[in-house]
Amino acid sequence: MKKIIAFDCDSTLSAIEGVDELARLKSDATFHQVEDLTNQAMNGQVPVEEVFARRLKLIQPSQQDCAKIGQMYLQHIEPSARQTIHTLQKNHWDCLIISGGFTPCIQPLAQDLGIQRIEAVPLHFDPDGHYLGFDQNYPTTRDGGKPEVISQIKKELTPDLLIMVGDGVSDLETTPHVNHFIAYTGYVAREKVLANSTHHITKLSEIPDLINSLGLPTEA
Repeated sequence: MKKIIAFDCDSTLSAIEGVDELARLKSDATFHQVEDLTNQAMNGQVPVEEVFARRLKLIQPSQQDCAKIGQMYLQHIEPSARQTIHTLQKNHWDCLIISGGFTPCIQPLAQDLGIQRIEAVPLHFDPDGHYLGFDQNYPTTRDGGKPEVISQIKKELTPDLLIMVGDGVSDLETTPHVNHFIAYTGYVAREKVLANSTHHITKLSEIPDLINSLGLPTEA
């Protein structure tokens, strides 16, 4: 049996919002502008695509900046993330990350967790590490992007079971495309997500027991 569990990264696997922390590296003013745009998008008040390019234009993140955020993800990792991922993998769940964040920032966290597949937004840099842009065609740069990624994964890997775990409206959008959506509220409890999801957890360590309670196979 092929079983996949996909995790959002920001405010789920780690306490931080990577794009906000990239902005904080620039200035307090940039941080407050970007944080407001991020919250509007994650709460479903404005489309993701409306804020995505605007945030990056404000930030202009370098490779060095991304490396710093990569270390921040690790410093603020969800306390039970490592053990939970290990338990799921031991029980033959394939774990992956689906994020509207940036691949070069998320890679250190994924490596630490033993997660090989990251579905996140690629950034482009010049040979000196200066920001050149982002992949504007990548699905998670827009509303409906995570369901699009889920559909691609289903077509490619044909899993028997697929679960999505996350905190934002972009994660909630995957509900019709997965067997179960699990709302993670350990860092942020978003009203729209809580109102429209059946399963809620405050710690990632609750996932194995929740899977058992749903009657899903814990082993292959």
